[in-house]
Amino acid sequence: MLTVVIVIHLMIVLAMIGVVLLQKSEGGGLGMGGSGGGGFMSSRGTANVLTRTTAVLALGFFITSLVLSILAGVERKPRSILPTAGGTPATAPGPGAPLAPLDTGPLTVPPAAGGAPPAAPADGGGAPQVPQSR
Repeated sequence: MLTVVIVIHLMIVLAMIGVVLLQKSEGGGLGMGGSGGGGFMSSRGTANVLTRTTAVLALGFFITSLVLSILAGVERKPRSILPTAGGTPATAPGPGAPLAPLDTGPLTVPPAAGGAPPAAPADGGGAPQVPQSR
C-alpha cells in the first residue's frame, strides 16, 4: 500500500514539474503557444488549461502527502527506550515490590565482609549534617 502511494506521489510530482515548466513566464521561458497563432490554442487558453492542470496536480500532491503521513503514523509502534531482557517489554514493579538495584558501573560500593549491608552512622545519618560555626 505504501509503495503504491509513493509511486503515485512521484508521478504527480514529475507531472507537476513538467506542467510548471510549460507555463509561460515573464521572459518567455519554455512556454508553449507563442504569439504567432501557430499553436494549437491561444495564449490565454493555454494559460487557463495549464493553470487548472497545475491546481489539480497540486491537490493530488497534498492528498498523497497526507496519506503518506497517515500511513507512516499507523505503522509506527511505541517502543520502550529502556533496555529489556529476553525481548519482553519492561514493566514497572507493583506498589509494594522492591526495586532492582541499579548497576552504576565502577562506582558501586562493594558489600561489607560477610555480605551484610554497611552499618549506619552513629549519629543516625538520616539528615545531611550542617557544619557548626564557632
